[in-house]
Amino acid sequence: MASTSTSSHEDITFKQGTIQRLLQKNFKEEKTKINKDALVLIVELSRIFVNEGACRSAQQAKSEQAMVVEPRHLEKVLPQLLLDF
Repeated sequence: MASTSTSSHEDITFKQGTIQRLLQKNFKEEKTKINKDALVLIVELSRIFVNEGACRSAQQAKSEQAMVVEPRHLEKVLPQLLLDF
């Protein structure tokens, strides 16, 4: 999908520290650690997942001739998005 915005999708990312803390909150044992390379990959996967969700939601809104993307648009595309990932 072509973007007409001036900022690149590559500029949007998550902080590694934030992702690491989210992961550690869900580890069963506090001693569990995550490899630096794995963290980089999870950050990138998160970026791609959120970007794809936003794009699909925008397409859904456009197909409904809505001027604003609303949570209901994401709710409609989320099942297929989860299956694709």
